[in-house]
Amino acid sequence: MKKVIFTTAILAALLVSCNEKQEKQEKHEAVEASEVVHEHEETDLKTSHSFNNNWVNEIALDNGAKWVANLETNEGVDNMLGMIKQSDPKTVEDYHDLAAKLNEEKNYVVKECTMTGPSHDNLHIFLHPLIEKIDGLLQVSTTDEGNQIVESIIENLEAYSNYFK
Repeated sequence: MKKVIFTTAILAALLVSCNEKQEKQEKHEAVEASEVVHEHEETDLKTSHSFNNNWVNEIALDNGAKWVANLETNEGVDNMLGMIKQSDPKTVEDYHDLAAKLNEEKNYVVKECTMTGPSHDNLHIFLHPLIEKIDGLLQVSTTDEGNQIVESIIENLEAYSNYFK
């Protein structure tokens, strides 16, 4: 009887330790995979779908008419354009500051959105690349990179009025 209990205890200990090693290995692999994806996202921002404004190929009008957007969304887009036009970033820190302000206004738009249905779905087609660009602007490491992203953000924001009223 002692041998059965002893053997069972050893097998249980081995199974637990093997399982812990497997979990640690899986966690390590997951961290490595996420780091690779993150590095890939940072290096491909300029060539990404969002940066190149390819989202305009996905968005649709409301049977040829502009979608009706809520007041807060319209004001938020106008405010973001105004922030950019009033800014004159000269340093990487200036671009980061502009990105923080744009991010705050974008968060307001998202929080106050009352749109539903197809208009809401199309708003998300517009917003998703804008969010990626603002996030990219928060991470720029050169003024040239910041300038390119700001130009793309301007294109994004100016195109809003082609699809929403």
